[in-house]
Amino acid sequence: MNKYIKNGIRLGWLIDRKNRQVHIYHPSQSPVIQSFNTKLSVEDVLVGFELDLKQIF
Repeated sequence: MNKYIKNGIRLGWLIDRKNRQVHIYHPSQSPVIQSFNTKLSVEDVLVGFELDLKQIF
């Protein structure tokens, strides 16, 4: 993920299906880990987009 951030991405999600977690990466911030019991929102990158992980995994 660090390589992608260095090349300009504004958001990265690393989805860990085995542990039912998602690692959320933003430039200049430490990764945040959330469980699949949440909805992911990316208002700062894509207005109106929301991903409900409970529905797809």
